Amino acid sequence: MSPADPNTPNEAARLTQELIDEGYTKRQVAKMLGRDASLVSQFFTKGKGAAFVGALRQMVRAVRGGERDTEALAGIAEANTTRRRTRTGQKARVRGKDTIGTPGESMAGRAGKQAIKSGASHLAPVVHETGRAGGRLAFTVRMKADQFTMSAGSAQDSPGMRRGFIPRADGTEERTYGSSSTGGFDAAEWSQRVADHHGDVTEAMKAWLVETGRAVEDADIAFLEVRGWVPQGPTP
Repeated sequence: MSPADPNTPNEAARLTQELIDEGYTKRQVAKMLGRDASLVSQFFTKGKGAAFVGALRQMVRAVRGGERDTEALAGIAEANTTRRRTRTGQKARVRGKDTIGTPGESMAGRAGKQAIKSGASHLAPVVHETGRAGGRLAFTVRMKADQFTMSAGSAQDSPGMRRGFIPRADGTEERTYGSSSTGGFDAAEWSQRVADHHGDVTEAMKAWLVETGRAVEDADIAFLEVRGWVPQGPTP
């Protein structure tokens, strides 16, 4: 592709510049997109980035709406990235897990503090699409350590998980529930849970934590990640 005209930047470069004007660096934009900083630079120098326009547009929209958390913006980007196609018309393989629909494929989304306050609605498609595909789900939850009611790393809290929990310097802990090795959760069931909470995945997760005795009533989730996949073999 020939070098881009700096006087008429393409859409990817224009949207990236809006994020830069909001205080983010090219390196941060690249990280949120799950790509190298060199690729983002090529939005400006070589006219690349068409596959990321949808993600960048949603990121800009979120930032204009008050979202500042880079983890939340990364989740928005991941849910809106268009994979390029090969010459035969097939979707090209890219780093990361961002697809679902056939055995072995998956998708994921993350929500940081600011996105959670606004409902973390961008996580709902991960749950619903995985449910429609007959898939399974796993979650990673971060809260203050004293808001979890079960001992960190206990089998009762997250049975079958080798990685029990991750303590953090700010007094929070990350705990993972479900995995491909343990079979995960029924995505169709969780899709209904999320629907019951009007698309708010965070509230659905909080309700589940409280219902199952894993969290206190006034628990405040600071970070949430959801991962969906379609099993390649029989579900455990």
